[in-house]
Amino acid sequence: MTETTHYAYRVRWSADDGEFVATVAEFPSLSWLDEDQAEALRGLVALVSDVIEDMQASGEPVPEPIAERSFSGKFNVRVPEALHRDLVLEAAEQRVSLNRLVSDRLAHS
Repeated sequence: MTETTHYAYRVRWSADDGEFVATVAEFPSLSWLDEDQAEALRGLVALVSDVIEDMQASGEPVPEPIAERSFSGKFNVRVPEALHRDLVLEAAEQRVSLNRLVSDRLAHS
């Protein structure tokens, strides 16, 4: 059984709705509105629990929480040729690898 509290929840104020909206990254089609921030989260956690129960009953795969997934630390990004050249030049000037330069930029953005 998947622990519903391990999913990536977020609660934010929705000016359009005049309430707090809770969302969960692993189930992008689900949300819960409430005037109370904590109740918005509680409502969504309960909804996710119900959805998971339905998925399991019908034999559907249940998404694994992002926090419990393994990641390789690698991903490919395509950039314009001119940007690639500029980044390689900057990395060379700083005497670091292109990977280090881009990783540092991502970490500090």
